[in-house]
Amino acid sequence: MSKQLFNLADKVIEFTRKFGEVQSEVVIKKNKDITAEARKQNIDFSEVSHSTSISLRVIYNNKSALVSTSSTNESNLKKLASKALEIAKDSLENPYDIIAQKFEFADSSKIKNLEIFDNKTDELKNISFFEELAIAADKASLNDAKITNTDGSSAGRSDSEYILCTSNGFKDGYKKSSFYISSSAIAAENKKMEREFAFEQRTYLEDLPNPSEIGELAAERAINMLGATKPTTGNYPVIFNERISSSIVGHILSAINGETIIRGSSWLLKSLNKNIIPEKYSLIEDPHILRLSGSRPFDAEGLKTKRNKFIDNGVLKSWVMDLKTSSQLGLKSTANAIRSNSSLPYPGVGNIELVGGDLSLDDLLVMAGEGLMVCSMIGSSINQNNGDYSRGASGFWFKDGKISHPVNECTIAGNLTQMIKSMTIANDSKSHLSRRVPSILIKDMTIAGN
Repeated sequence: MSKQLFNLADKVIEFTRKFGEVQSEVVIKKNKDITAEARKQNIDFSEVSHSTSISLRVIYNNKSALVSTSSTNESNLKKLASKALEIAKDSLENPYDIIAQKFEFADSSKIKNLEIFDNKTDELKNISFFEELAIAADKASLNDAKITNTDGSSAGRSDSEYILCTSNGFKDGYKKSSFYISSSAIAAENKKMEREFAFEQRTYLEDLPNPSEIGELAAERAINMLGATKPTTGNYPVIFNERISSSIVGHILSAINGETIIRGSSWLLKSLNKNIIPEKYSLIEDPHILRLSGSRPFDAEGLKTKRNKFIDNGVLKSWVMDLKTSSQLGLKSTANAIRSNSSLPYPGVGNIELVGGDLSLDDLLVMAGEGLMVCSMIGSSINQNNGDYSRGASGFWFKDGKISHPVNECTIAGNLTQMIKSMTIANDSKSHLSRRVPSILIKDMTIAGN
């Protein structure tokens, strides 16, 4: 970690101490991003960007304020501290705006190396390397005659440093790396076009698939969608392919978020300690899985991250909480605070896994018989209060347990409470993803097509 960044944080905290009994919290994020975009095997765009953000939260007499800057100039940091206190004095009191106490602090020296930063490729700072990856992916996506064009391919890396320091003694940070390749292909047949994409991201470069594989997958997906038709309107089983099944878990996480619960606007508001999904399934957060993008040694308030079973054998056991929401709910934080450069801490999750499925995707198809397997979705109409659900979808119709033909331009609808209560999950989740969610079968949904 950069000593310079820690020194900056110490300076900001020292400036706030001059104003008396003020609690303060400094977050510094430093990023370096490399991006290369190619189309028709030529580079369309490439850049290297650097950014540093300094965020200061102060709490004065139960009044808080948040200010941020990208300047590291000492005089500007003094002004930052002064401005934060000035805003706080004019704010409303909120006894739930608190910072972590010393006994709650994480000791990252006791946590094993999470391998979330790739030290081996620190020398790969030349943008030409990533330009070559983007060109290779785009070239591969054009290998089939049915691919008439592309929306381009891209590759890049992102390195970040994150530091959190508080006026009562917490001082720690970590570095993260991320590498990605994406490709988008357009297939055409009988004057109709279909567009599809493929995207892969890893924490370590050596784990990233070959760019040609990603380009070929984008092309294959686009070609497979040629000849898509609207399905017949009616009630049928729907399978959410593992490509998009994490969206269902995303709706659950949103509904059990502490902020949502406090607002009273959750379709799972009265479901704590009740069975909400089939008994053999559990929803688990593990922030200490090696090489995953959602891993971290401590949360955005300095609490030690831990394994959380939000749903245990079908029963909702906990809300997702930070210090503020847990205090309001009279509970203990689940160490789930996250924050952006310009926001106060709020509850959120990193690595999440839906477990308990013992069936293959083929098994789900056979079990369902006939219906729709959704592979992509657009738009969203979700009633957060009662769970009514409606989304545009495309994918493949299956009949007699086998894929029949591609379908698009349809809408699927249901109610999330009923959907998750009766769902059946497969065992095909991808281990490299921070959201490990397998394909999900919902036995009865309304499909609006022809």
